[in-house]
Amino acid sequence: MSNQDIINPDDEIRKEEKYSIPSLPLPYDLETKEVLKQLNRANRKLAELKGVAQTIPNERILISSLTLQEAKDSSEVENIVTTQDDLYRAGLDPSHQFINAATKEVLFYREAINEGFRMVRNKDILTLNDIKHVQEILEQNTAGFRTTPGTQLKRENDGAVIYTPPQDGMAIVRYMSNLEQFINDDHLSQLDPLIKMAIIHHQFESIHPFYDGNGRTGRIINILYLVITGLLDLPILYLSRYITHNKGEYYRLIQAIRDKNTDNAAEWEAWILFMLKGVEVTAEDTISLVKNIGRLMAEYKNVIRPDFGSKYNHELLNGLFYHPYTKIDHVVANMQVSRQTASKYLDRIVALGLLKKEKMGKENYYINSRLLNLFIEFDQYKATEPAEVIESVHVNEIVK
Repeated sequence: MSNQDIINPDDEIRKEEKYSIPSLPLPYDLETKEVLKQLNRANRKLAELKGVAQTIPNERILISSLTLQEAKDSSEVENIVTTQDDLYRAGLDPSHQFINAATKEVLFYREAINEGFRMVRNKDILTLNDIKHVQEILEQNTAGFRTTPGTQLKRENDGAVIYTPPQDGMAIVRYMSNLEQFINDDHLSQLDPLIKMAIIHHQFESIHPFYDGNGRTGRIINILYLVITGLLDLPILYLSRYITHNKGEYYRLIQAIRDKNTDNAAEWEAWILFMLKGVEVTAEDTISLVKNIGRLMAEYKNVIRPDFGSKYNHELLNGLFYHPYTKIDHVVANMQVSRQTASKYLDRIVALGLLKKEKMGKENYYINSRLLNLFIEFDQYKATEPAEVIESVHVNEIVK
């Protein structure tokens, strides 16, 4: 069976040849009046988020909570759907033996974010090797950049090819090397980092360098770029929720640049405005969530501390927010106390009305339901329009 048995060759050639991926930087003045106005709003909100995040005394709480929310939302863009309950229960099964496939995918995403943040935090650059490593964790393979032709982006409902990315392995390496330089060399472009982030995201998705995981890898690159540019200290601003809410517009604007191909400054401006608005909206929502987490922590502290007296330890409170599903072993490890003492502490907090106790198998688990409810409320963010699903398909795999 040949490729022609699956795809109309005329359509494939037309789609493949239509968009010429540009070398960066782009040859346009993209700092238009509208872009600068939206850029100012986005930067203000991002700076506010950076400050608010510092009010949470333990950064691990925010990183753990918000990376898991991003992992869930980003996976939903790819129609990998799981629940808050599944995700937090999964934390109780380190072996992943009893976790469903969708939840495993989300947990791999969180692992990829955390590893990416660890790699870039102190070196302020994002290399191709870093990007490959992130994708390896996401997809649990070491295939690297594509080297064989056959990858296409299709509409899931009718199989129509909407875009064919570069097919030549050497071309992919050249495009990605140029992108790496654009990410890290400030002398190459004087554009504001948020404008650059929008360009980087589009360029990466158009190169589509991997066989799988391009969308999720691209969204991780967004947050890592904000960290290496100093716009954020922690990886806590995630655009996936905004993209899921506006999925139709997201795909339409990406494709509009490709369809116009040349003389497409107006299409680039529309895309940049969309992404800048996403930063503003997402930062505002995240500020609200972080403040609510801070208020809830203060409320718990005001109840637990006077009740425990000299036995109170801030690690006990931190643990309830780092592990919304807490077990005795967590308290033993965090506080260096015996299992009997840890069990006594947790049962007392249940009696204070701050945790819910559940038995799963042979163990008791203690659930911070009010914290989970914050995430569930944050999650109530539904798309306002139906959107077509775009899937990456490797023709050679279909032929097999």
